[in-house]
Amino acid sequence: HWGIENQLHWVLDVVFNDDQSRLRKGHGALNMAVVRHFAINLVRKAAEPTRPRSGLRRATKKPPATPRPTSIKLRRKLAGWDTDYLDAILAVKIR
Repeated sequence: HWGIENQLHWVLDVVFNDDQSRLRKGHGALNMAVVRHFAINLVRKAAEPTRPRSGLRRATKKPPATPRPTSIKLRRKLAGWDTDYLDAILAVKIR
């Protein structure tokens, strides 16, 4: 039970503000739930986005460690800002 809550419902609430949704009548709520699940699956399967190095950080002599994984919420924002990344997400093969 908690695995489903932590991996899906919590993500839906944080990333899509699912609890704030005003869809209550008809098939709208079910249709949007399907769209949200589809979007989450695409974003999870997409390759890690390349983020430009900030010019405000100090230069280090050692190479950077493996980059931290990008959150689903940030990936959604990046897809909204960068159409190339959005195309990469939409081109992902789920199966």
